[in-house]
Amino acid sequence: MKCLIKVQNFLVMALHVTNKKIIKKEPMKTYFKLVILLLTVSLVSCDDVISVDVQTAPSRLVIEASLDWEKGTTGSNQTIKLSKSTPYFDTSTNTSVTNASVRVVNDGDGTEFIFTHQGNGAYRTTGFIPVIGQSYTLEVIHEGETYTANETMAPVTDITEVSQSKEEGDEDILEVNIIFTDPEAEENYYLFKFQRQGDLLPILIDIDDEFFDGNRIPMWYEKEDDDDTEDVDESFMPGDVIDISFFGISEAYSNYMQILIEQSEGAGLFSSTPVPLRGNCINTTTPDNYAFGYFRLTQVVKTSYTFQ
Repeated sequence: MKCLIKVQNFLVMALHVTNKKIIKKEPMKTYFKLVILLLTVSLVSCDDVISVDVQTAPSRLVIEASLDWEKGTTGSNQTIKLSKSTPYFDTSTNTSVTNASVRVVNDGDGTEFIFTHQGNGAYRTTGFIPVIGQSYTLEVIHEGETYTANETMAPVTDITEVSQSKEEGDEDILEVNIIFTDPEAEENYYLFKFQRQGDLLPILIDIDDEFFDGNRIPMWYEKEDDDDTEDVDESFMPGDVIDISFFGISEAYSNYMQILIEQSEGAGLFSSTPVPLRGNCINTTTPDNYAFGYFRLTQVVKTSYTFQ
């Protein structure tokens, strides 16, 4: 608003000066030239910074506990990351949590897996034993408070085919095609992660088998152009490599991801968050001081495809 006031005052001064000294002696076009000149100078010199009040919230523990068992491996090497939340524009604070106790327990036989700190908030174990259909409990103790979460490891079927085409979406844009067969008479939930090599962020797509149980399922994905970069072609090009991760997930995690994906696609910097998104990590010591993040157990198939 200060900037607008400056412009208005400058215009008033300009009109005052021209009324006294110019209008009677010079043509009307000279009058307008002076007003335009003064207006231009005033706009160029307007450098007030606009301050925007951004809501802040108490710092909370953030738990990134994704124990993913890739098919073809033992799944023994697993990492859990702990950090503290910070204001949106704070990029300088070290948020790593380095003094926590972290363990995961097999609820069936009581086997404990201790995660030791490796630096920068990363806690790791090399002895984890994944079991499909088995439930596990995460326990994190930090600053005298205990956080717990429970999850069951979900299976995933194999990807049977990966190819490319221009048939499903925009006929002029390359797309990647994936085929898998859903197991019959099972309730399954899946998460796809697509990331072109060189891109900063992946694309996540969650699905379930409610309408295709036991069938051969074709999936496809094409890279959409970014509305903010109209001059840049974001679509897939020959030579591009896309990494594909196909996760089997629990129903609870599927519900969590649906909300997360919807909010990430529809909420901007100054938009309100439609639903406060909480994970499954509960503070049993002080319930109101809940943690962000999620404890998930998944089986995953990974592959890559190079566009021709």
